[in-house]
Amino acid sequence: MKKIRGLFPKIYDFENLFYAYKAAIKCKRYRQDVMEYTDRLEDNLIILQNEFIWGTYEVGRYNIFYVYEPKKRLIMSLLFKDRVAQHAIYRQLNPLIEKRFIYDSYACRQGKGTHAAIDRLQRWLRQTDRKPQRYYYLKLDIAKYFYRIDHEKLKEILARLIDDPPLLELLAKIIDCEDTKFGLPLGADVGDVAFDKMLDDVGLPIGNLTSQMFANLYLNELDQYCKHKLKIHFYIRYMDDIIILHHDKKYLEEVKLKIAAFIGEKLNLQLNRKTCIRPTSMGIEFVGFWVWPTHRKLRKKTAKKLKKRLRYMFHAYTVGEIDRETLDRSVASYRGILKHFNSYGLRKSLNKMYIQEVYAKQKKEQTGDINNRNH
Repeated sequence: MKKIRGLFPKIYDFENLFYAYKAAIKCKRYRQDVMEYTDRLEDNLIILQNEFIWGTYEVGRYNIFYVYEPKKRLIMSLLFKDRVAQHAIYRQLNPLIEKRFIYDSYACRQGKGTHAAIDRLQRWLRQTDRKPQRYYYLKLDIAKYFYRIDHEKLKEILARLIDDPPLLELLAKIIDCEDTKFGLPLGADVGDVAFDKMLDDVGLPIGNLTSQMFANLYLNELDQYCKHKLKIHFYIRYMDDIIILHHDKKYLEEVKLKIAAFIGEKLNLQLNRKTCIRPTSMGIEFVGFWVWPTHRKLRKKTAKKLKKRLRYMFHAYTVGEIDRETLDRSVASYRGILKHFNSYGLRKSLNKMYIQEVYAKQKKEQTGDINNRNH
């Protein structure tokens, strides 16, 4: 495909910056830093535009913290000005990069996502289930993927796609930003894998919009290798989670070795211990679900977290921290999630919890009203 040229002026175009600002404020408009930026919006956008044009833009200081769901991860969030800058880049560059992706790459893409991914995988399982051979799946998982993306390799990939020196220079600044040593979270160890890797020019910060784009592009190299060199038909990827189906277990072993060699040599990555080969009849764990040809279920750990969250919401309603409308909206959103998999037992449990808590509070309120009238 043709190289991307002449894109940089579209990125610093004022209209693009304004729409980038609109995207960045979604669900954040009442935060203090966002309101301060909005007070002088036109001036701030013009300053950002000039920084892009004259090449003086520098990535600001990161706010660094941990999240513990679904597992411990180091998150690095940018100042609002830098989030506007990343949205401006993403709006123009990502649609062009996406054209290079294979169809069965599902992470961080419009019209794709987790539900589309499991729909596709289940469709394949139904196809293979009707065949006489016994099918197996190879589940690939990259060890600490975001923390081990090689900066130089990533910049080489971008240089093959983009012939626009100012844009490449801007992307290099974002990739190589080394302000990770400031603002350490409480109790963080400087030897933490994230800091250790990033200071060695390896790793992308989880939380950045451009990190999602770069991470998808980085493993697109593996996608192209598997589809065009290895000629694998049943291949699906969601970020660093990859599933391959085949009826020959030995063939999957060979594919696993070839992929391990490819990502080691070309991308400086490694497979982790979650990589395995098993019969498809056991079900496949993928993007938080267990998938079979006939049905799909939510992962047990995820179901427990869902119940825990709902119990908290019911308790908050009982003690008066939230009102009935807020509770009903939350319950409706969870019911919407449950429609995407076989969840009769879970829905029954949810309905029972809802009825118990809501009617218990209504009875309590009615009893209180009667007592007040008697007094």
